[in-house]
Amino acid sequence: MEKVKIRGNNYCYADRNKDKKEVILLVHGHPFNHSMWKYQYETLKEFRLILPDLIGYGKSDFDFDRVFIEEQALDLALLLDQLGIEKVHLIGLSMGGQIIVEFCRLFPERAKSLIICASTPKAENPDSYSKRLKLAREISNVGMLKHTKNTISNYINTGNYGQESEVYGHLFKMMSTTPTIGAVASHKGRAERRDNADYLAKINIPAMVVAAEKDFFFEISDVKSVADSIPVASFRLIVDSGHLPNMEKPEEFNRLLEDFYQVDRK
Repeated sequence: MEKVKIRGNNYCYADRNKDKKEVILLVHGHPFNHSMWKYQYETLKEFRLILPDLIGYGKSDFDFDRVFIEEQALDLALLLDQLGIEKVHLIGLSMGGQIIVEFCRLFPERAKSLIICASTPKAENPDSYSKRLKLAREISNVGMLKHTKNTISNYINTGNYGQESEVYGHLFKMMSTTPTIGAVASHKGRAERRDNADYLAKINIPAMVVAAEKDFFFEISDVKSVADSIPVASFRLIVDSGHLPNMEKPEEFNRLLEDFYQVDRK
C-alpha cells in the first residue's frame, strides 16, 4: 500500500492499474478495509483502481474520538487531489455507500458514475441513533476481536460460507483487526450523519443500486427506495447473499459491474 498525509493523518491506499485512464474509487464499509474489493480486481482490470483504507480502518490512522461521514468524503477528495485525479467513478458498500453519496453532494463535478451497494443515505432516527451509540460503547468495552466473534454472522450468509471458507476467514480477519478505537470513533460519527435522502433526486449521473436478499442491516425495500429516488438509477438484487454480495456472490456482482461499465467479457 501507499501512504500520504491527509489533514495531518497517515492515509493508506492501494493504487492499481496506474496506466489506465478511467478511474474507479472503491470505498469499503464498516468494519472492513480496502481488501474487501479484491474479488473485483480482475473484472475491473481495465480501470485504474483507487482503494483507500478509510480513517479509522486498516493501515490508516485511527486514534480519534469520532470520525464523521463528511470527513471521510473530504479525505477522498483530498486524496484525489494529491494523485492529480479530477473525476472518478464511485463504488461504495454500506457505510461506503453513505460516504460516496456525501462525496457526490460535496463534489458533484468530480463524480462520473455511482454504484451504491447494501446501503441507504438516510440519517439515523432516534431509535437507531441510540442503538449505534450503544454499539460503540459495547465495542469499546469488549474490543473488536470479541465483537467480531459475536456478530460476524450478521455480515455474511453463514449458511453458504462457514468458518472453513476463504470468504469467512477474510471477513473475520478484516473485522477483528479493525482498531477498536477507530471502530468506536466511526460509529459515533455515523450516528451524527446528515440525511441525504432528499439529495438523491439531484443526482444526474449514471447510477446503479444493488441490494442483497439476506442483508441483516438493510431491508430490500429501503435499498430499492434509493434507486427509485435517483432519476437515472437502475436497481439490482443479488439473491441468497448477506450484507457483502461483492464477496459472497462475486460472479454475480461482477457481471453487474461488467454490464454497468460495459466491460468486454472476452
